[in-house]
Amino acid sequence: MIWVIGSKGMLGQEVVRQLESLHLPFVQTGREVDITKYDSLNDFAKSVETSSYFPSKLPREHRQIKWIINCAAYTEVDKAEDEEAAAMAVNYEGALNIARLSRQIGAKLIHISSDYVFDGKASSPYTEDSPKNPLGVYGRSKSEGEDAIKKEMNLYYIIRTSWLYGFNAKNFVYSILDKMKENDSVKVVNDQKGCPTFAGDLAGVIIKFIEKSENAKSLFGKNKAPSYGIYNYSNEGETTWFDFASEIYKQAKKHGRIKNNCEITGCSSGESEAKAQRPQYSVLSKEKIMKELKIKIPSWQSSLERFIKNSKF
Repeated sequence: MIWVIGSKGMLGQEVVRQLESLHLPFVQTGREVDITKYDSLNDFAKSVETSSYFPSKLPREHRQIKWIINCAAYTEVDKAEDEEAAAMAVNYEGALNIARLSRQIGAKLIHISSDYVFDGKASSPYTEDSPKNPLGVYGRSKSEGEDAIKKEMNLYYIIRTSWLYGFNAKNFVYSILDKMKENDSVKVVNDQKGCPTFAGDLAGVIIKFIEKSENAKSLFGKNKAPSYGIYNYSNEGETTWFDFASEIYKQAKKHGRIKNNCEITGCSSGESEAKAQRPQYSVLSKEKIMKELKIKIPSWQSSLERFIKNSKF
């Protein structure tokens, strides 16, 4: 049994959709289970593994939670500067509680982290072993969440990602398209470099970790399970927010999602209205995940086009 925590969020919804399409057994929770309280998590886990959640005819071995996917997160980067306690409660204490529960019930954990654990002063892609140095509250809360998991348990996959966008939730692609539809010109930051990530691609990778681990035939060789630890994942390539916005406009025009003309101009981070400091460079190296999962990662441009073609505006 797979438990998806944060199933109503952008990534959580995508994970659920793909689990359903693959007919994999899972349960899902949103805010009705408070991850900042260990007892809330524990009570739900007990209800799943007893007859109080599923019909009693379901064999107990099928009710056992073997995997927990934590998609829950406080993601308001600017708000976090004023709401440090709220950000830490979800991203640090929540991660700690989930890790503690995972260890107690013998479940493996997949946890989503962020490129914001880095300070952005690098000039080449960050590896999983690059030193962390978050700039703001949000980045620090995600970094401390990672550390809590590492101290609490061993059977985990932490996946750092960047510039996430997807269906049915507020994200940069939808926000910038709304601005383009309403204005003749839009300003976008052009001095921060990273890589967008389509939530559908990330969800597929999350499930790939589970499938590869469950189907592993040995600890070594071709069919071995992916090594536990930290992984980076985004789409391939690198870009600036300005170039990302320009490609969004190009693809939206191509597929008839936007009718009017809009000029996109660049501005510096200092000219933006953002309260929290962002990493200037947060490109993630994906060599480890490609090697361990034996996957090819799509370019950010191709994933963006796929998203825009299938979005309802």
